[in-house]
Amino acid sequence: MTRLVPKPTGRSTRLDDYDYSQPGAYFVTICTHNRMMMFGDVADGEMGLNSLGEVVAETWQALPDRYASIGLDAFVVMPNHVHAILFLGENQREGLKPSPTNSHGITEIVRGFKTFSARKINQIRESVGTPV
Repeated sequence: MTRLVPKPTGRSTRLDDYDYSQPGAYFVTICTHNRMMMFGDVADGEMGLNSLGEVVAETWQALPDRYASIGLDAFVVMPNHVHAILFLGENQREGLKPSPTNSHGITEIVRGFKTFSARKINQIRESVGTPV
């Protein structure tokens, strides 16, 4: 398998003293386990999602139903990762205001996304508990 993305260096790109639960716009990249190509293929410059890629896209689009204080912007699924921009504190549902009970940080949102999508993917693959 040819590696399309540089091997991770192990260094975090996160800022040491930054509060990733504060309102703002965030760019996130989420990779598959061992960068396994599993969400579809790029052909003629176009990304074609397979059923697992569709699960990832649907799960991402459903996040505002679970996290009231987020807004979604650009999002793209690639064969072994996703890129997305999301907003914290946007409160897309019925004018909710940020509070400790309805706002979540990036860590919680990404964890939830990975959990929800991995469960569905592993049901399709009949491989419960396998890293995605």
